[in-house]
Amino acid sequence: MKLFIDSAEIKEIEEAAATGLIDGVTTNPSLIAKSGRPFAEAIKEICALVDGPVSAEVAATDFDGMVAEGRALGGIAENVTVKLPLTWEGLRACKTLSEDGFLTNVTLCFSATQALMAAKAGATFVSPFIGRHDDVGFEGMQLIRDIKTIYDHYEELETEILVASVRHPLHVRDAAMTGAHVATLPPAIFKALLNHPLTDKGLAAFLADWQKTGQTVPRA
Repeated sequence: MKLFIDSAEIKEIEEAAATGLIDGVTTNPSLIAKSGRPFAEAIKEICALVDGPVSAEVAATDFDGMVAEGRALGGIAENVTVKLPLTWEGLRACKTLSEDGFLTNVTLCFSATQALMAAKAGATFVSPFIGRHDDVGFEGMQLIRDIKTIYDHYEELETEILVASVRHPLHVRDAAMTGAHVATLPPAIFKALLNHPLTDKGLAAFLADWQKTGQTVPRA
C-alpha cells in the first residue's frame, strides 16, 4: 500500500520524504490556510520534494470554474493531482480533466455508490473519509471494504482507493489488510506507525549488553 503525507507544511513533508517511505502528498484548503503560504507557491515547492502525486484542491464549485482551476493547477507540475469535490459538477469536471490527461482525486467520499460514480468519471483516486465516517456512527473501514469489493468486480474501473481522515495506526493496518491502494496520513500518524514499546525496550537491552563488551563496530 502506498503512503501519502496529508500536510501543506514544507518542513513536515521534507522530514517524511527524507525517510524514502512516502509515495505522495495530499493537501486541502484547510491545510493550505493553516500553512499561511500562497497556494500555487506551496504546491510547486511540495511537488519538487516528492516524485509521486501531490493533490491540490480547486476552490470553485461550478463546472467551468473547476475545469479552469484544475487546468491551471495541473500546469504547476506534472505530479499535481487535481482534487475535486464529490458533486455532480465535480464529477463532470473530473471526467473532463481526466480525459485531458490530468491526474484527479475525487474527495469527500462517504458511500460506496459515490465511489462507483467517481470511478465511472475516470478519477485517478477516490478519497473515502473513514475517521469522519466513524464520528457520525458509521464504520469507516466497512466503507473501504465495500468500495474494494465493487472495484474488484469490474476490471475497467481503474480508480485507486485513497483512504483519508486517518486517525490512528489501526486505521492504516486495517486499510492495508483490506487492500486499499493508498492511505494518506497526518505526519504524527506516519511517525506513530513505527512506535512500539517492546522495540524500544529490546534495543536498549541490546545496546547495554554491547557497551559492556567495550567493542566498536567497524565503519566503511
